Amino acid sequence: MNDSSQAHSNIRDPAGTLAVALRRITKRFPGIVANDDISLEIKEGEIFALLGENGAGKSVLMSILFGLYEPEEGEVWIKGKRMSHFSPREAARQGVGMVHQHFKLVENYTIAQNIVLGMEPVKRFLGGVPLVDMKATNEKIRDLSHRFKLDVDPLQLISEINVATRQKVEILKMLYREADILIFDEPTAILTPQEVDYLLQIIRELREGGKTVILISHKLEEIKAVADRCGILHRGRLVAVKEVAQTSTKEMASLMVGREVILEVDKPPARMGETVLKVRDLRVLNRDKVAVVKGVSFEIRAGEIFAIAGVAGNGQTEIADALTGLMATASGRVFLLDEEITRTGVRERNLKGISYIPEDRQSYGLILDYDLSYNLALKNYFKEPFSSPGGRLRQEEFSRYAERLIEIYDIRSNRGGGSVVRSLSGGNQQKAIIAREIDQDSPLMIFVQPTRGLDVGAIENTWSQILKEREEGKGILLVSLELEEVMALADTIGVIYNGELLTVKAAKDFSKREIGEYMMGVRKDA
Repeated sequence: MNDSSQAHSNIRDPAGTLAVALRRITKRFPGIVANDDISLEIKEGEIFALLGENGAGKSVLMSILFGLYEPEEGEVWIKGKRMSHFSPREAARQGVGMVHQHFKLVENYTIAQNIVLGMEPVKRFLGGVPLVDMKATNEKIRDLSHRFKLDVDPLQLISEINVATRQKVEILKMLYREADILIFDEPTAILTPQEVDYLLQIIRELREGGKTVILISHKLEEIKAVADRCGILHRGRLVAVKEVAQTSTKEMASLMVGREVILEVDKPPARMGETVLKVRDLRVLNRDKVAVVKGVSFEIRAGEIFAIAGVAGNGQTEIADALTGLMATASGRVFLLDEEITRTGVRERNLKGISYIPEDRQSYGLILDYDLSYNLALKNYFKEPFSSPGGRLRQEEFSRYAERLIEIYDIRSNRGGGSVVRSLSGGNQQKAIIAREIDQDSPLMIFVQPTRGLDVGAIENTWSQILKEREEGKGILLVSLELEEVMALADTIGVIYNGELLTVKAAKDFSKREIGEYMMGVRKDA
């Protein structure tokens, strides 16, 4: 009997120590079966990991448990009670909380207002008038954030905080509601290594406190560190349920992808050519007119991968945004192929030869309510063959182009090029951006967190694509919080701290320990 059939046969009457029992769950969307006859049990007080490729159905299955979707077939039991009404409010009543992979935050509200939204604490004024007690709320959230080492300022607006802090807010939303069954959907995708360690410790403490934790993650080492059991999905079906301690990461990866995965880079020596990008004394200010990039200088040559390593929030994203024109340059100069582009606009830089995979794919990389074919052609729609000389868009060219990229980059969706991008999994949204930007054949390619949210098979493929571009003579700027990724791909590494490049050296001359010391600011070149 294989693991999946064993999972079916082991389903018993949900009672006793079961936190969740899923019975033969099937969920369909137009053109795709997201969950195909899945049966699964999750015990109270365990950390259960859910693994699978991008688009395997993990988030859909957990969204059913959270009440966002109702299955076409099957039953959901929570703590011995069968769910009959599917809604997040009903799931919350049953003690289910969920940290979503894509943030559910109101931009013009404060952190505290987002956390308590829908359950605002009220006090009575003059004996009768109800008022929201935000002063007490701010203090409670400040204490909660300190307790779990997710330090945030409750009074900050969401629009003013970075991606990593937004993730912390999502986690605090669930902790504030004191749920018993906690679903984490890719919670560490954009956290620094230090923040990841803190979060994994939090998850362990939650389990020790009697909570049930369901962890969706592509990071197998993290799962090995904290999870008790794991369920593995492949193309919508449950293929195995394993004891994590007795299962290697290699076996997990193979079950996820359906083949052996090798994350070992075969990188030939660099054949560097002319200078593609030259940055001189770059200085960038944030919204508060505070310098976040301070006199940064570096060069990238054709056939070179130049990586910037650093803890999140030290200016590396702002460097990338300034190079692409998304942020203004306060001072300094930028040259692309010896032509100064310091004051040019975003489209002009694109046309001159810059491709950009941004950190925040939903805000800056995609138009979520457009279909996939339009998103893949965002940088070319105004040119032939997508647009006629008279300015008329040719839909058949959009569709043809999308079909080609979908095939090459394995972008999985329910309706091909006609799929609304919002409906794609996070990993497949990332694949779409990577496909579009690589296909521009630009001399300079900027990758910021390129493998964020990708499964091991997609990471393997993305790394090979980046190396292929290097072999074809592209200049590549890689910004990554993943030190393993930096060490595996980079020819040259610059380490940033507090907006300054503290050192730049050949990757082979760095040790991980040395990079870590520079990242924390405890070491600095003379």
